[in-house]
Amino acid sequence: MFRSRSWFGGGWGRPKNPHSLEHLKYLYNVLSKNQTVSEHNRGLLVETLRSIAEILIWGDQNDSSVFDFFLEKNMLSFFLRIMRQRSGGSSFVCVQLLQTLNILFENIRNETSLYYLLSNNHVNSIIVHKFDFSDEEVMAYYISFLKTLSLKLNAHTIHFFYNEHTNDFPLYTEAIKFFNHPESMVRIAVRTLTLNVYKVEDASMLAFIRDRTAAPYFSNIVWFIGKHIQELDNCVRNDADHQSQNRLADLVAEHLDHLHYLNDILCLNITDLNQVLTDHLLHKLLIPLYIFSLTKRPTPLNDIATANMNRLLNKKTLASDSTSSPHHESSINGGKVSCVVALFLLSQVFLILSHAPLVQTLAWIIFKTDRISYEQGVDKLLENYNSELKRNKQQVEESTESEQSTKSSSKDGSNENLLDVPKNITDEEKERLASSSENSTEVEKPFLESIFTSLDCTENDYTTLFSLCLFYAIANNKGITSDIVEQILKPKKTLVAKTSNKDIKYSYNVQLVDKILHVVMLACQPTCRVRLVTLELALKFLSQLVMCDGKSILLEPHKLTIEAAKSQSTASLRNFYKSEEIFLDMFENEYCDMQKGSLNVEWLCMDSAILLPPTGTPMTGIDFTKRLPCGEVERARRAIRVFFLIRDMVLMLNGEVESQLPLTNPQSCVQIDQALDLSISRYNSDLIGCTVVYKEGNKMRRFLVIDILQLILVEPDTKRLGWGVAKLVGFLQDIEVSGDKDDSRCLHITIHRPLSGTSTNRIPLLSAKFVFDDNIRCMAAKQRLTKGRIKARQKKMQHIARLLEIPGQSGPPSPAFIGASGVGYTSRQIGRNRDRPLFNRCPGFAAPKRENSPGVVHKADTETRRTRCAVESPKAPRIRNESPNAKKDIRSRDSSSSSKTRSRDSSPRMPRPRSEEIPLELIKKAPNSVIDMAPKISILPRPQTPKVECDRGSIEPIGGLRDKDSGVSSISEVSEETSFIADEGDFQNGKGFVETV
Repeated sequence: MFRSRSWFGGGWGRPKNPHSLEHLKYLYNVLSKNQTVSEHNRGLLVETLRSIAEILIWGDQNDSSVFDFFLEKNMLSFFLRIMRQRSGGSSFVCVQLLQTLNILFENIRNETSLYYLLSNNHVNSIIVHKFDFSDEEVMAYYISFLKTLSLKLNAHTIHFFYNEHTNDFPLYTEAIKFFNHPESMVRIAVRTLTLNVYKVEDASMLAFIRDRTAAPYFSNIVWFIGKHIQELDNCVRNDADHQSQNRLADLVAEHLDHLHYLNDILCLNITDLNQVLTDHLLHKLLIPLYIFSLTKRPTPLNDIATANMNRLLNKKTLASDSTSSPHHESSINGGKVSCVVALFLLSQVFLILSHAPLVQTLAWIIFKTDRISYEQGVDKLLENYNSELKRNKQQVEESTESEQSTKSSSKDGSNENLLDVPKNITDEEKERLASSSENSTEVEKPFLESIFTSLDCTENDYTTLFSLCLFYAIANNKGITSDIVEQILKPKKTLVAKTSNKDIKYSYNVQLVDKILHVVMLACQPTCRVRLVTLELALKFLSQLVMCDGKSILLEPHKLTIEAAKSQSTASLRNFYKSEEIFLDMFENEYCDMQKGSLNVEWLCMDSAILLPPTGTPMTGIDFTKRLPCGEVERARRAIRVFFLIRDMVLMLNGEVESQLPLTNPQSCVQIDQALDLSISRYNSDLIGCTVVYKEGNKMRRFLVIDILQLILVEPDTKRLGWGVAKLVGFLQDIEVSGDKDDSRCLHITIHRPLSGTSTNRIPLLSAKFVFDDNIRCMAAKQRLTKGRIKARQKKMQHIARLLEIPGQSGPPSPAFIGASGVGYTSRQIGRNRDRPLFNRCPGFAAPKRENSPGVVHKADTETRRTRCAVESPKAPRIRNESPNAKKDIRSRDSSSSSKTRSRDSSPRMPRPRSEEIPLELIKKAPNSVIDMAPKISILPRPQTPKVECDRGSIEPIGGLRDKDSGVSSISEVSEETSFIADEGDFQNGKGFVETV
């Protein structure tokens, strides 16, 4: 009858206010009566622990007496008793207990309250408690609790966790046991906790970490990373078909996490820890596994550290797979990974790590190590580097002392020469040493030789991309001094003092530039297997090699090579130059996509897809720039990208600024809400009123303005008469116009947004129905929009033609018929008319093709419009002159015809079918009848009738029309685009093909 309404078995003694000291006392009584966990009271204990955390957080901000009571009753001891029980419901209660502690420490802001909770060492007892970590929920709350505690560490609270007398630090020692936990969340929490511990500036605590935990912890980290690298290498070797991209992406992401974690430790600048960590990385990971994998030479047998590393890395592999595959055997025997993986991993190392002692050592070993030192092992390499470092320091000290002594003795300042070589060497010896060092770069240095060899992309650019990434990463690493990379990866500047002035001598690595230019030249070939990302990185790195003090120091042979690459890229793009709409869209799309930003090499090395062999299928999901093109469209896109990249490089080397791209100048375009003077002819000539009906049903009265490149919807300005405000602006090249079958006054207009990415989905800027006042205005608007779209696209195509330096063509053929409605030409017919040869062929004759242009009237056209002759057989009687009235009628028809022709001169002229070029009557003419129709094409101030000579007779025009001066009849049965047939007698007399009056 009286059923309980709460976890507490009734509400008779429970305070009404849950946030009060009385309520905490009530919860204390509940814990006192339920100290043993069972299946019956575990729900009650869980709710009690949750309520205690809520009250303590409230008391931290409102009532300090709450924490006083909590400490007075030592309520944390109840937590310990509950955890230590092994009853059936203890695990369920432990989860809530860890969650309560986590919420409690995460939300407490008062330092005094925090000190209360951390006192009595109960928290450390909870940390070292042996929880059941097989339960994932317990593991998750426990590691989260430790991470929350680490966030509270500072110089004051560190003593609650680290006991200097007992030399114990349970928060740190218990956490690092999970550094290799299979759950990534746990590993990340451990890394965060250790970094929070290292940040605390306490000498005794750091000494404890250095002496007791640094060496074993860092050694385990190095071992774990090495084992991880072996898994990554196996995945790359076995996934040539791109079937395990997700697994490979996880492995690459994990390696990046390791490197960022190591860099965070090194950036704390804790000298003792950095020294221990650097020593482990160099001896056990970076040199023996990363750098030694660059060369195919066998690993030095006397390198004990490498042998131990190989044994540790392959211990589990041997146990799990007794019949390993060949690549497993090679990795076990040699202790190496593939050269591609080594280049990729070293690129990540130099892009992320910036600790100077570490990265300088690695760079020196890569660039300076000779074959003899390599064969002696890791210890010998490091010994040589240390001796070289000491030698350089001594030289710097000696040079400093000599400069000071020289300055004190001389006051003329002639010794202010900044020479990068010892001053007791002559100029000839300097050049000889420089040339000898350049010539011996590949011969004596195995690691550098291997990287240079990887730059060869004759077959593909698989290794070339990673070699460029490694060179770029080393050249841009802030921790590497210039003396290591200068003359190899950066230009070298030397100030040479002479008698009266100072000359600046620039030099760069000629051999490396030759390799890069070879990559660039191959990338410009249409059938090459060089990806766009490789070309872009090569040009990016080349600019750093040959640009110094804001100007190019490129030698003349190299300038000619890059100019040849530009010519080749332009010629390759000409093959894809077409008048189709897709080419213009691709051209502008690729340009906009490239303007988003330059290549980020660090992001590039985060992509695991480049680790796999180059593929040409888009089904793998790899970005277009990181794979080979597939199909004609992607080849055109690649040619456009190559053209842009080479063009930008040439402009930068020449010190020029881009002035021809983009095709549309944004400054000359009308913007939204811009006021327009509608009284000027630019906007007033094509001003048409209409009502815009949106799909939602909204109607707005606007005026349609058709500019040169834009369609503008204008709203009249209420403040100024004759002015309007642009409410919507779109490019004419991106519109689609269609009529309405039911209403002749309506047009359906869609304005697409300009393409800004690689996606082919055109997002409409506007899609609405335009209702005009009558069908005449509707037809006029449709015609103007259609013509405006054609002219806008034609203008841009002509601009592209000028960029591509197409010989003899200022632009593409007139696309007046492309995309226009009502013209029944197919694409095949359009291509046939566009590619028509200069001379039309007819059996036995040849005649020039004549194309009329608007505003130019040829003599033959005048004759055609003025007379109408019927070409008949030779046996037909001649037609004599008719009455003068007939002549007047013909002249009247001629005048009306010419006026109509002049009215249509501004319209684009449609091409005629080839069947109309040669009159059918002439083709069927008897062979014994020869008609002289030599072309009489000229532009004269006054039309004159050409003289017609016939062997067997003459044909007179209808109506007896004769030229008054010569009295010779004229031939008028010739169409506008009919080719004229040459005189047979002229061929026999050798007068040529064309006679012009």
